[in-house]
Amino acid sequence: MKVFYKIVDLQNALFDERKQGRSVGLVPTMGALHEGHASLVRQSVKDNDVTVVSIFVNPTQFNDKNDLKNYPRTLEADCQLLEKTFDEENEKSSTLKSIFVLAPSVEEMYPTPDTRHFEYPPVSTVMEGAHRPGHFNGVCQVVSRLFYIVKPQRAYFGEKDWQQIAVVKAMVRHLGLGVQIVECPIVRDADGLARSSRNTLLTPDERAIAPAIYKALKNSVTYAKKHTVQETHDHVVKTINAVDGLEVEYFAIVDGNTLQDVSQWDDTPYVVGCITVYCGSTPIRLIDHIKYKE
Repeated sequence: MKVFYKIVDLQNALFDERKQGRSVGLVPTMGALHEGHASLVRQSVKDNDVTVVSIFVNPTQFNDKNDLKNYPRTLEADCQLLEKTFDEENEKSSTLKSIFVLAPSVEEMYPTPDTRHFEYPPVSTVMEGAHRPGHFNGVCQVVSRLFYIVKPQRAYFGEKDWQQIAVVKAMVRHLGLGVQIVECPIVRDADGLARSSRNTLLTPDERAIAPAIYKALKNSVTYAKKHTVQETHDHVVKTINAVDGLEVEYFAIVDGNTLQDVSQWDDTPYVVGCITVYCGSTPIRLIDHIKYKE
């Protein structure tokens, strides 16, 4: 495993790899890596000769300065997890694989301010887009920059960030980048909580109540079979808000492709419930989703 702090050094290494006809996959991350990230790396190592993992806490996608300040930064531990994950996966391969880590500074990533503006309504303007102004613009700024730097054939994203995937796909189409977006399933702890870097910020008490989010979502699939969309929505919100320490910011039941609200279950063959919940007194913002129809 090689760690690069300078973009030009990574690009030189990738140039040498491509001269040998080797394929490149990208796993963009903000660090504080966990098993969810490891699953993305495993898939990339299976699919590609070279896997690039970026570790960069991107300031342009935070609209809350405290959230940016408190976001966990654990580069040493991240590299240990990546090395272990890569070694385990590489042993199964019959061909030589490589893993590169790009861990640039903010100044390296943005030598000049990024003034580009990305907007892809309706997928970028609802849910997270409505509650976190500028968030997806920042996501598109950094992801597009990573795509230009790395020039991967494939890029890997976890389904936990459901809306982000839709926005990135729209950006790829708009910019004509030709990168295949590979969606990987959510990785959950045994109690159902979706793996997230933000989970490390939870106190033991907060961690104990957080699984109630997925429990309510999962139970609502059965509830939905005999109730309307609105009744299901209200039931989920009421159930989660009844847990001391949890407060729903939003819960949207939407078309899985357009992310537009549905009013009846037969409005579309693909229905997803997307939720964001504040957990604890800090509070920590946790996102999740459930598929009702697919």
